[in-house]
Amino acid sequence: MEIISILRPREATLSIRGVIDDRVLATYRELLDAEDAAFYEVEHAYEDGDREHFQSDLALWRGAIEAKLKYLDSCGLGSPSH
Repeated sequence: MEIISILRPREATLSIRGVIDDRVLATYRELLDAEDAAFYEVEHAYEDGDREHFQSDLALWRGAIEAKLKYLDSCGLGSPSH
């Protein structure tokens, strides 16, 4: 699974930060789907007691979450700085 390939350079920024349009929603949906698929793999590796696959799947799941958060930040929709 290639999480980063979802983030195409032309989609990573908006002309007006914080604006949500169909393109932003479509990309976000792809990232959510990738996160969901990665979690599914983590869940099954855990249930099967397969530590090796669990560790690698967990890393992929974390990467999917990080990609989603990075995308939201690039769109001006991330959490505000404290």
